[in-house]
Amino acid sequence: MLNLLSFLFGIVSLVIVIPATIPLLGWANWLALPLIAIGVVLGQLSSSNSGRNFNLIVLLIAAVRLTLGGGVI
Repeated sequence: MLNLLSFLFGIVSLVIVIPATIPLLGWANWLALPLIAIGVVLGQLSSSNSGRNFNLIVLLIAAVRLTLGGGVI
């Protein structure tokens, strides 16, 4: 059950992160980061690692985009 919740948080976060790759929408990554963190914690608490790994991939995408844009842009 926790793994399913972790996937749901990851999918919602991915829906926010994908449009945030467009220039001048990088601020949306800051909205997605708390959701990603909750998804990682839920994935860690579950017996399966797939939800956690999915959230970590989404976190990597958001973090790379934030560093390329200087944290805001």
